[in-house]
Amino acid sequence: MYSKGSAASGLTTSATPGYINGLLVTPYRMRVLQTSLLILAGLAHIASSHADSLAVAVAANFHGPMKTLIQDFETKTDHDVVLISGSTAGLFAQIVNGAPYDVFIAADTLRPTLLATSGLGVAQTQTTVAIGQLVLWSVNRDLIDGQDLSLLRDSRVRFLAIANPDLAPYGEAARQTLVAMNLWKQWASRLVYGESIAQTYAMVATGNAELGLIARSQVSAETSPGAYLLVPQALYEPIRQDVILLSRGASNAAATALLSFLSTPEAKTIIRGFGYRVAD
Repeated sequence: MYSKGSAASGLTTSATPGYINGLLVTPYRMRVLQTSLLILAGLAHIASSHADSLAVAVAANFHGPMKTLIQDFETKTDHDVVLISGSTAGLFAQIVNGAPYDVFIAADTLRPTLLATSGLGVAQTQTTVAIGQLVLWSVNRDLIDGQDLSLLRDSRVRFLAIANPDLAPYGEAARQTLVAMNLWKQWASRLVYGESIAQTYAMVATGNAELGLIARSQVSAETSPGAYLLVPQALYEPIRQDVILLSRGASNAAATALLSFLSTPEAKTIIRGFGYRVAD
């Protein structure tokens, strides 16, 4: 029984602050609260319906591969998985504040390490599941075809979308790329930020930005619209994506089985198919 929750779950919020149980809640906090309630409802359902269930928090860029991996995992086992996606920083904050997740797949190594050192994660289970790649993407193929990264120097391009560097490791990789190319100041007033890499993709897909620096996995399918340029690894630090078993899931057989499955040759083949590199 695969199901998911996400910060982009179609929830709507008021443009002005409101009160919940006497507490002033800003639009952003209200959205987080509503999303958390939706997630908790899903987790409560699987907890009551199946003993061998687990909740996996996954960075937005890895949602596609993880969805495929979970479908394969569920087919081969009797376990059920609920998948919750969002920005790495947002999911990390939810875990610190008690969100009932069993496994965390981040878009960096920092947050899993912090969870391990704080006792919220099982240190010996932390491992790199994938190494991400950054691309420059546009839905307008004519804008990309025959070009190279010097396209980022074209002042005729109005807006460039990146994930928030403070929340998403792919956003930090995008910032590092622009700094390395001496273009950060040039783009400062024309950047549009997504809270996650999924929102960044949406900004380009809907035409709110002509270009976006996003994860290769988001556009690796043959049916993906537009075209992209692979950003050389030398321009940004490697995006090592670590998985860790959370303390809540330490005694959950389904959670430990999933971690074992992620290290299999079959799982690595799926991950590579989504445009990631896999550590040997």
